[in-house]
Amino acid sequence: MSFIMVTVLIDMISIGLIIPVLPHLVGTFTAAPAEQAFWFGAVTFSFGVANFFGAPILGGLSDRFGRRPVLLIGIAGLALSFFVTAVATALWMLIVVRLFSGAMQANAAVANAYVADITAPEDRARRFGLLGAAFGVGFILGPVIGGLLGGIDVRWPFIAAGVMAVLNWIYGFFVLPESLPTTQRRNFEWRRANPVSALSGLVKLKGIGLLVVVIGLASLAQFTLHTTWVLYTSFKFGWGPAENGWSLFAVGLMTALVQGVLLKHLLARFSPQRLAVMGLVSSSLAYLGWGLATQGWMMYGVIFLNILGYAAASALQSVVSNAADARTQGQTMGSVASLNSLMAVVAPVVGAALLGIVSHRPAGDFLMGLPFYFCAALQLLGTTLAIRHFRRHRALHPAAA
Repeated sequence: MSFIMVTVLIDMISIGLIIPVLPHLVGTFTAAPAEQAFWFGAVTFSFGVANFFGAPILGGLSDRFGRRPVLLIGIAGLALSFFVTAVATALWMLIVVRLFSGAMQANAAVANAYVADITAPEDRARRFGLLGAAFGVGFILGPVIGGLLGGIDVRWPFIAAGVMAVLNWIYGFFVLPESLPTTQRRNFEWRRANPVSALSGLVKLKGIGLLVVVIGLASLAQFTLHTTWVLYTSFKFGWGPAENGWSLFAVGLMTALVQGVLLKHLLARFSPQRLAVMGLVSSSLAYLGWGLATQGWMMYGVIFLNILGYAAASALQSVVSNAADARTQGQTMGSVASLNSLMAVVAPVVGAALLGIVSHRPAGDFLMGLPFYFCAALQLLGTTLAIRHFRRHRALHPAAA
């Protein structure tokens, strides 16, 4: 577990480095806020499209050849994409490199399959929480460093991220052990690896059903948040790379605290199913709070109050993982990643459109929070479907509704 956590930590630091500055790098090639929002959406859209097709393929390959070589391929793709982005001189270069990176990168899915390989089903929610804590620590360090470097030059964080990815590849090559025994591997088949078949197989897993829709809605809300946060706070509060870096530091801090420390205590009191529902409710209120915020400090207040929201993903992840057998963890996690990527394709289009509608409004206008109101509605619908699903399978006591 310690090996994969270090790999994920370094991976997320490198990714977190670029989050506060990528919208501003796109802005160097545009002339107006609406144009900046559109092209930032296009850059993010390109990654999601490529990852939608690539994730189930790489997940299936990890079931055939093991987790370690697929992780190394993904890390190498990240490193190359960061360095090319740092020297990009046109928007088309950013789009092409994000297409390449999306096709090569399925690190989150393979890391989750890795954890499932080495963990008993009853402990997976807690272990996924530890992995989430590593993600959180990466987001504590990455955005802050990226914000500080971006305050000097918006291209420096990409160079730093590329160096971190190279170090991660070296660590993975020389230190990270393989988690999938040869006796539990299965042949790779293209018919199972295409995204439509992968998602169809995910729906057919016993006990999943409507949860696929719940995960999709929650993912769409999350990716809409990701694609609009920096521009939203820039338009509404005048934040720059440094301020956005510190806000993402707060998100990473809470993620690490809840998933790394509090989750095991929450799971001792609540089932993963009930914890997922409570987390979805908490996230719905958080999105609404961010949209209604009138001062920058209020964004931090919502971040620190959304405790249960940070536990929902790990709870849902454990339910899906436990529905798959040992030979199909990579394919299953790849299918979840493909679903997330599909939402990552839709989110920039929706987020950019919603931001474009309100970008000309004054900072104090109520409608400036439109992207976050949309996210709250998605999460509320997901909550309703989750309650219905768990009631149907008698995994959630009716009182939890």
